[in-house]
Amino acid sequence: MECLKLIASAEFPEKRIGYLGLMLLLDERQEVLMLVTNSLKQDLNHANQYIVGLALCALGNICSAEMARDLAPEVERLLQFRDPNTRKKAALCAIRIIKKVPDLAENFINPAAALLKEKHHGVLITGVQLCTDLCKVSPEALEHFRKRCTEGLVRTLKDVVNSPYAPEYDIAGITDPFLHIRLVRLLRVLGQGDADASDLMNDILAQVATKTESNKNAGNAILYECVETIMSIEDNGGLRVLAINILGRFLSNRDNNIRYVALNMLMKAITVDSQAVQRHRATILECVKDSDASIRKRALELVYLLVNESNVKPLTKELIEYLEVSDQEFKGDLTAKICSIIAKFSPEKIWYIDQMLKVLSEAGNFVKDEAWHALIVVISNASDLHGYSVRALYRAFQTSAEQETLVRVAVWCIGEYGDMLINNVGLLDIENPITVTGSDAVDIVELAIKRHTSDLTTKSMSLIALLKLSSRFPSCSERIRDIIIQNRGSLVLELQQRSIEFNSVIEKHQNIRSALVERMPVLDEATFIGRRAGSSPAMVSTSNSASLNLPNGVAKPPAAPLVDLLDLSSDDVPAPSSSGGGFLQDLLGGVDLSPGLNQTAISGTNEAPRTGTDILLDLLSIETPPAQRSSITDILSSSQGDKSPVASLGEISSLPSLSTRATSAGATSMMDLLDGFAPNPPMPEGNGPVYPPIVAFESSSLRITFDFSKAPGNPRATAILATFTNLSQNIYTDFIFQAAVPKFLQLHLDPASSNTLPANGNGSITQNLRVTNSQHGKKSLVMRMRIAYKFNNEDILEEGQINNFPRGL
Repeated sequence: MECLKLIASAEFPEKRIGYLGLMLLLDERQEVLMLVTNSLKQDLNHANQYIVGLALCALGNICSAEMARDLAPEVERLLQFRDPNTRKKAALCAIRIIKKVPDLAENFINPAAALLKEKHHGVLITGVQLCTDLCKVSPEALEHFRKRCTEGLVRTLKDVVNSPYAPEYDIAGITDPFLHIRLVRLLRVLGQGDADASDLMNDILAQVATKTESNKNAGNAILYECVETIMSIEDNGGLRVLAINILGRFLSNRDNNIRYVALNMLMKAITVDSQAVQRHRATILECVKDSDASIRKRALELVYLLVNESNVKPLTKELIEYLEVSDQEFKGDLTAKICSIIAKFSPEKIWYIDQMLKVLSEAGNFVKDEAWHALIVVISNASDLHGYSVRALYRAFQTSAEQETLVRVAVWCIGEYGDMLINNVGLLDIENPITVTGSDAVDIVELAIKRHTSDLTTKSMSLIALLKLSSRFPSCSERIRDIIIQNRGSLVLELQQRSIEFNSVIEKHQNIRSALVERMPVLDEATFIGRRAGSSPAMVSTSNSASLNLPNGVAKPPAAPLVDLLDLSSDDVPAPSSSGGGFLQDLLGGVDLSPGLNQTAISGTNEAPRTGTDILLDLLSIETPPAQRSSITDILSSSQGDKSPVASLGEISSLPSLSTRATSAGATSMMDLLDGFAPNPPMPEGNGPVYPPIVAFESSSLRITFDFSKAPGNPRATAILATFTNLSQNIYTDFIFQAAVPKFLQLHLDPASSNTLPANGNGSITQNLRVTNSQHGKKSLVMRMRIAYKFNNEDILEEGQINNFPRGL
């Protein structure tokens, strides 16, 4: 209120203090400003120009929409005031008014156009900015200025460029660079989308680009705005080449800011004239090696955009060479871009394999899962390069055994093509033969499984490779068995189970071992992509185009799935850690890839073949089951002519039911194979479609099973009975189950039967769920769940994602 009293005073000093306090202490949201409007109106009409200036300054700083509507006529009148300082302040105030109330823009079009003829630089620069903002908020203003003011602006800019030395405006030898920049920006707005206006400004833009000196910061600022204007207005090939050449000079500047700005502009320019940008490729590559992290990343993105079929080989060579010496924190980005370039533009399979092996050898620990998955797909499809690939990986392993993804690919290839390695099968002219024995191949896999840095995925792949090598190299079978037995006491349940099962196969079932461990069928690219797409409810591709096929038929793998299961409408939902779970399970036989036992295994439901003869099941005298559990998927499979693949050991160990026609001998054989693991009781048959129950979640302390049913005539709705079982020796209290689904699903949860879960499986909690699938037949069910309970008065939280719903729900 003291400020209001000072503003109401008739004396200039009091008003000055009052307005200063008003601007510092209040903003447009304060209701008290309504009391100031009348004082402002009086002061805007005051005879003293200094008091008018005070009122304009205050209005320009704290003007609200209501004040703008009330005082716009006074500001419009003051744009034609006799004093240039008052006109300048009125123009700045008008900018605030049209931003607050765009509907008032038409009132300022003619007064703003009159300001463009001013000789006073202060008034002119504010007038230019007012016109620029008017063009942004009003299409009518934009059309008016294009038709009536473009020529005048070009003349004004030409006068400023050619003006003689003026001490009051000179900065680093350039006359008023601020006015230069404002004029060029306004020309950019007027020239966008209008060929006639663009033609009028071509000559002056060329003059600014050629005459402005670039050895001072003021000149560089003008050149940058000039380049941006040239790239924004309608097409003129010669001018654009000139602009890109200016950016090329910027890249050689010692100032990091100027180089960064140039890289940003070149990324925009490459969509307009890629050939002109290609001429500066060598300079851009040097920027990838810059010491500044921001410049490195921006240059790398630009190099990625520069790559095409004609230059992919030299650019990839340069990037891989730099990968050897790059900083650790930069290797992740660099590796991702190199792998993407190789997958997108590979001219031939052998080049693809060679380059990926170089990347794996130099920075294998930074390679994402989808990249080495794709490499295995390529190798699998390249039948004439199997021998070459396994030999190259054998050599690479000996020099770069510390790279985790290289070890995985090498172990997989040795397991599949180990016989080709020791026999030098498929030797190419470009390689020399190597002498490798079966024992050497086993040494490699043994080293991989015993490395302390190897994770669960690598060790599981190594166990499978050893099982396969036991058939490929019978002389090493006993040694392989000894290595496998060493994992029987592993604390990791997955490794322990595999060790016991594989030992049983080697020791007791040699008659079926060769059929079990035959080479995997070709990993078809379309099937690989389909499995990954089906494993998550949404896929987001970072590519601007469709999947780009290599000449060898292998497409670049899609980006990691981005799943917003909790429907939070957030931009920062984290992607799952691995986007290739289904693919890995094909290789590993259902390894739980989650980081801990509290995470649910992400796997799809495997349906057994409906037709053909299953060799292993015939041997065991049991019939193909209707469905399999999803916790362990294919371990090994084999194609024999037109017959169905051999059933996997993992499938047999998790058969939910036996056919009613299975013989007792068959059941005995199966139990013998698994050292006494008995099959589960059979599922009751119904008249309608029967969906097998699933283990939706299982940890060391808790198991959740889902039973499904559908009401006749409503295929979209599914009733789910969730059963929660406590596997630990402790009672859980305050038990709560929560679930979330994608937007195409609707979920309803009934209250649970209890909130106390007894220990040791001596009772369970049940809860009914109803799910409606609006995309039934197109998308499968998927669910994100969270379980909370108390144990010894401590809150426990477990989370997981359920992807293994039966098909057709």
